[in-house]
Amino acid sequence: QAQLVESGGGLVQPGGSLRLSCVASGSSASGNAMGWYRQAPGNQRELVALINSGAWTNYADSVKGRFTISRDNTKNTVYLQMNSLKPEDTAVYYCAVTRSILGGPLYWGPGTQVTVSS
Repeated sequence: QAQLVESGGGLVQPGGSLRLSCVASGSSASGNAMGWYRQAPGNQRELVALINSGAWTNYADSVKGRFTISRDNTKNTVYLQMNSLKPEDTAVYYCAVTRSILGGPLYWGPGTQVTVSS
């Protein structure tokens, strides 16, 4: 069973920035995509951004131009740089290892809270 450890969540004002990180244990990320989903209260979990080992990416339309996903394959780590944050970005963000950049979650992290509020 893979273990995903997230860090970097917190409280930020609208227009601010945060950077999320996620480290995957062992070889769980090898050959698979990694990335982020989020879930706000009362909403379904939704894809935010995914990246494969070849650096192909997939973003939700709501975050395009504001969020950037990157990956360090040597460290089994994925990052999400979030800029120009909006209150509607408030959610629990979950790191995931997926079958491809289209989705198909295999493993989940425990989640990290991101709150955008003044």
